[in-house]
Amino acid sequence: MITRVVMPKLTDTMEEGVVVAWKKQEGETVDSGDVLAEIETDKAVLDLESFGSGVLRKVLVPEGETVKAGKLIAVIAEQDEDIEATLAETPGTQPEAGTVKTETREPQKVSPAVSPEEKTIQPFPKPAPAKSEKSNSAKEEPSETKADTSPAPRIKVSPRAKALAKEQGMDLSAIKGSGPEGRIVEADVQGRVDSPTALEREDKDIPLSQMRKAIARITTSSKAPVPHFYLTTEVGMDQAERLRKQMEELRNSPLSLTVLFVRAAALALAHHPEINVSYTGDALRRHATIDIGIAVALEEGLITPVIRDCAGKDILQVAEEIRDLFVRAKSQQLTPEEYGGATFSLSNLGMYEVDNFIAVLMPPQAASLAIGAVNIVPVVRGNSIKRSRRMKVTLSCDHRALDGAQGARFLQSFKRALEKPLELFLPLKTRSKNN
Repeated sequence: MITRVVMPKLTDTMEEGVVVAWKKQEGETVDSGDVLAEIETDKAVLDLESFGSGVLRKVLVPEGETVKAGKLIAVIAEQDEDIEATLAETPGTQPEAGTVKTETREPQKVSPAVSPEEKTIQPFPKPAPAKSEKSNSAKEEPSETKADTSPAPRIKVSPRAKALAKEQGMDLSAIKGSGPEGRIVEADVQGRVDSPTALEREDKDIPLSQMRKAIARITTSSKAPVPHFYLTTEVGMDQAERLRKQMEELRNSPLSLTVLFVRAAALALAHHPEINVSYTGDALRRHATIDIGIAVALEEGLITPVIRDCAGKDILQVAEEIRDLFVRAKSQQLTPEEYGGATFSLSNLGMYEVDNFIAVLMPPQAASLAIGAVNIVPVVRGNSIKRSRRMKVTLSCDHRALDGAQGARFLQSFKRALEKPLELFLPLKTRSKNN
């Protein structure tokens, strides 16, 4: 039986992928479930597993090449099977990613339900020492230079960093990595490019990463057709900051303000479920759960890990989940299910000293919250002037789904939850609908 290996469409935003590394070579035996290659999507690097068994007869796409989702990249068959007809297929006759021909099956990721005991190689690896200890990990690339009498040391480098270094003619062994476990990331190579010793003599085009391409597609499809409107308010953060410090002391571990923001947004969305909706064209879909996405900056762009069912989690559960998701987001180890499908999102640029900004909506979400820096400013209280921590937040709304008054009431509830932060500990089901 011939198995056609095509570039799978692993996420809704994925239109193409990069073959980072082949784990099987032509002529090698392949069993169902074997990892064939590592694929870089718009958000992560994932293992591509085979659903067929046989021999890897032909590899059609070299490592480092970008190909469209659905394109044939390899063929698996028995040693004596004729694969010429399969190799001669035109792009128009190839099935879309996710479809299966009668006589063949397309390699896909293993279901996240598969336990580590059932498979030794997981499609969406968790950050663990075992991952970095694999001799053939895609996180590690061979050095461009080899010693005369011994194998060259293996260098951990991201695909984008490797491509940029090759384009610039740089020696990877001379670059110190700042990524996880010393991995060389694109910023490390770009830093060498931008250094005074490597000033450009002419303009140079830097290829877009898969993540940056996806961001361009999504934001263009949002900003052009979706009628945005924006609402800004100022939030007093004195009580919230006091609470955050107290919680840090009690837990004996750092606590980000983002945790409080997510909890306050969940409270406000529970109080105003009309904000937790999506415009479908002929209806407003009110979501049964509050799933909040949090924008996280990466070297190639940004990713939005999602805290699922925020209404059913207390503030400490939210804190632990954010910590775990952020760590794995930075090392590109999130599964598609962990960064897709948010019903509401927030972005915090306060740590970059940004006072105020507006966010572009990520369809099909109807609202997104942009959070600025917490500044100490003079505030008039009665007949005196006091120092106070203040923060500006801006709500972006889809006018097809929401009106100004609805967005304003949401902001009032969000503001109140932070200015009276004991509310952050209240179970959502006990809250009153009357404000």
